[in-house]
Amino acid sequence: MNAEALERIETKIAFLERANTELSDVVFRQHQEIETLQTQLQALAERVGAMRSEGGERTPEDERPPHY
Repeated sequence: MNAEALERIETKIAFLERANTELSDVVFRQHQEIETLQTQLQALAERVGAMRSEGGERTPEDERPPHY
């Protein structure tokens, strides 16, 4: 194997290592964002559940018109 071929292989490996690191960082950030969104969704679900249990079923007549 000549020096030029070895250098091309090393360059490709360096590129792949960098791409792998970047993708890993993206996956980590997405994981954090998903966890945050799940927490927010759970909190909203609990609030909706609490609202339903407080007032029972609400009918459209119970709702305030949008201009209020």
